[in-house]
Formats: sequence, structure tokens, C-alpha cells
Amino acid sequence: MIDCPCGCNRDATTALFQEMPDEELLFDVADLFKAFSDTTRIKILFALMGGDASVNEITAAVGCTQSAVSHQLRILKQARLVKATRDGKNVIYSLSDNHVFTMLAQGITHVCE
Repeated sequence: MIDCPCGCNRDATTALFQEMPDEELLFDVADLFKAFSDTTRIKILFALMGGDASVNEITAAVGCTQSAVSHQLRILKQARLVKATRDGKNVIYSLSDNHVFTMLAQGITHVCE
């Protein structure tokens, strides 16, 4: 077995995809990757790789208006890439799961090679 640099087992993963997935699944995957197609959204995800943050903290890290950040966060939530939890009057955002971290880290690594 050959392990992939990302930590997956390439042989075992390939075995899962012997047949073409159905159209609905392919459509959902295409939508997921569309969420990565905006620089501001990538900046937000990158900022959240460092940990949970409020809209104000994300706005400062990204360098955009609060309105722009809120709009992009809505898209990222719809794509299930970020999640929000309420802390009193503040909403705290975080990456939805480790897969999001891995996808972004792999994307950055791929582009840098």
C-alpha cells in the first residue's frame, strides 16, 4: 500500500471510486469547489485555520468590510465549510471540520509545489 502525502491510503481511496458517482453527488462536489473560487472566502477560511473568530476579528484579518465578510460567511455556511455558534451577542465562526482544514492546506501545498 502506498500512502498519499496527505495521510490517506491512495489504494483504499481509489477502491471507493471504481464507478462514476451519480449526477447529484457530482453536482454537490462541484458546488463545494465553487465555494473555494473567491479570494475573500479563501482568506476567511485561512484566518479560521488559526482558530475560531468573530466577524470583527475576521474582518480585521481579511481587510474587507464587515458587510463583505458577512456576505462571504453566509456562502461558506451554505457550503457547510464554516459553522457559527452564538456567544452572547457575538457570533463565533469556525471551520466545520478537519476536512476543510485539509482541503485548504492541500490546495496551498499544491499551488506552492
